[in-house]
Amino acid sequence: MPIELKMLAWSIALGLAHVLLGAALTTRQRGLKWNVGARDAVLPPLEGVAARVDRGLRNFLETFPFFAAAALAVVALDRGDAGTALGAQCYFWARLAYVPLYAAGVPYLRTLVWAISLWGLLQLLWALL
Repeated sequence: MPIELKMLAWSIALGLAHVLLGAALTTRQRGLKWNVGARDAVLPPLEGVAARVDRGLRNFLETFPFFAAAALAVVALDRGDAGTALGAQCYFWARLAYVPLYAAGVPYLRTLVWAISLWGLLQLLWALL
């Protein structure tokens, strides 16, 4: 299997883990009754780690569709090379590092890690242009 597809599969797993982590932290803050209910009530915004994990997930979801499309296109068009392999790996590993950095509220380094993930995504895009 091409490395781009392996990194896509691992990125899907990371996204699911991020969703589950966010759900657990949100449930801890809002309670089980909220989680299993209809969620019709207007609640105050999340705070602390739960809020940061939720924002981190939203950030992941902003780039993941582009990464998935680019990884699939690179493989389908047989455009994969060392650059796309490195790009896919950078995207995944940077996104993995981003989760705890954002959850912990680490400034600057978090932004650098995000930039590395974007660079990885751009490596895939450039192979398609």
